[in-house]
Amino acid sequence: MRKLLLLIYLFVVALAFPRQAWALANIKETASPSASPIVEITASPTSIPDLTQKTEETLGPLEELLRNQKLGPVWPANPIKYAIRSSVGSGIPVNMIVLLLLLPMVATIIAATRHLIGLRGFGIFLPATLSVVFVATGPIIGIALFFFIITISWFVKFILRKLKIKLQYLPKAALLLWAVSLGVLGLMFLSPIYKIPGIENVSIFPVLLLALLAEDFTRIQLGKSFKTAFSLTLETMILALLSYFALTLESVRVYALLNPEKLLISIGLIDFVLGKYVGLRILEIWRFRKLLKS
Repeated sequence: MRKLLLLIYLFVVALAFPRQAWALANIKETASPSASPIVEITASPTSIPDLTQKTEETLGPLEELLRNQKLGPVWPANPIKYAIRSSVGSGIPVNMIVLLLLLPMVATIIAATRHLIGLRGFGIFLPATLSVVFVATGPIIGIALFFFIITISWFVKFILRKLKIKLQYLPKAALLLWAVSLGVLGLMFLSPIYKIPGIENVSIFPVLLLALLAEDFTRIQLGKSFKTAFSLTLETMILALLSYFALTLESVRVYALLNPEKLLISIGLIDFVLGKYVGLRILEIWRFRKLLKS
């Protein structure tokens, strides 16, 4: 079991860090008549357009794609394309449209991973929304914030248990959110002092979703065990990271925007086929491999 958890942990790290890796050094050469050429090495971080924000970096390329696309007649193959053009022309952000088109694909990825492989996680909604959080904050900042919020939630429940203070569920949840808000606020106050990267760009939306995931973690920990809660949380992170990479692939965004009809029909058919599958999952085959061989 420890080896499995270690492999999963290494898998998560391998998934999270490449997207945040620094770009290859740009080498610039300068020459002077009296000196040999000097090689200057400068590094700049790779930037992934944030689909959750209305910035020129995000909207410009997507709007350019729409302007350059040539459309045929509306029926029967292009009704959604024309609806997208009309919506963008009336002021609806194109990045919002792309996210809405990609969310069903994300849900299908999560459903396929759970139904065929056997990763459980916290349902479909939470990993899907967590992937959007990773798009907004980056996976490393998102995961770090999550464990920070879990620590705060655990500490508050530990204090209540030690002081033998019993509270009803909803007031306790409100108290946890109060503690999480103070903790994140304190982290933002400390960010300019200790130069914590990425914290200044965190909005309330990721914090609320991470607090929701932390609440599920502590609820399962109290109801079952820390091992079960940690396993479900780790699987949720893996599902969210897989979905995050699907959301940030430029080719996927372009295809969704330029071929929405094909994308939505394909996703619907895949969901239907998945719903008909009743066989063993991959992890179940591995778990019962000795029994199956005999």
